[in-house]
Amino acid sequence: MLIIVGFIVVIASVIGGFIGSHGRLGALWQPFEFVIIGGAAFGAFLVANPMKVVKATLGEVIGVLKGPRYTGEDYLNVLSLLYELLNRARKEGFMALESHVENPAESSIFGAYPKIQSDHHLLDFITDCMRLMIGSNIEPQELEPLLDLELEKHHHEALAPAHALTKVADSLPGFGIVAAVLGIVITMGSIGGDIAEVGAHVAGALVGTFLGILLAYGFVAPLAAAIEARAEQDSRIYETVKTALIASLHGYAPKIALEFARKTVPSNFRPSFLEFEQHLKSLK
Repeated sequence: MLIIVGFIVVIASVIGGFIGSHGRLGALWQPFEFVIIGGAAFGAFLVANPMKVVKATLGEVIGVLKGPRYTGEDYLNVLSLLYELLNRARKEGFMALESHVENPAESSIFGAYPKIQSDHHLLDFITDCMRLMIGSNIEPQELEPLLDLELEKHHHEALAPAHALTKVADSLPGFGIVAAVLGIVITMGSIGGDIAEVGAHVAGALVGTFLGILLAYGFVAPLAAAIEARAEQDSRIYETVKTALIASLHGYAPKIALEFARKTVPSNFRPSFLEFEQHLKSLK
């Protein structure tokens, strides 16, 4: 919602200032300038990125309007799931988790958290880590670099749409100049005719430059920054999982390991110590 409000403020400020300066709004209506700039930018976007990034970018443009992927309830559910897994492992050994980890779709533990079950990236991260803890005597200092590598890869892929849109924003002023040059070419063909017609062509050419800059810095670049911020925030849930599992490998009790993990939850979603304590008691 805040993104839409921001876009409205940009439009209202630019158009309002133009009209307030006695500008004629109709002079800005140059639909073919939009075709040149928008079409060229979109074509360059398709050339520069593989289909996976194109689809991800379109999905993120829609997703960023919905807000963060993970809410406070999602973090609480992840912490609760990890507590149940680690508590079961502490009482019965990690081998007791093998059936749950190998087949989470039919697990009674994972089944209590359907949103996590449906999030295949997060589910795979949790189960892959648990497999390493179940099937080997891996040490914390051996697992942590592996998890860091996995998180780095995931983070790089999550930021690809933002980087792609940033490059589009960088190209838009240049395409605005292209539209302006084409407008000047049309203007040169009208020299010697009606002075009003020549003036209209010059105005249309200048609108091309204006649109390229406005689209770049007023819309696409802020949208890319918003997508990047969302990706950064969404990645924190993986850090939460990593912290809990590493703490468990260090020998800490499940409650202590989960307290370490709670500290990594973004402050606007983090439950207080007492809230989390009461929630764990309710699980019992």
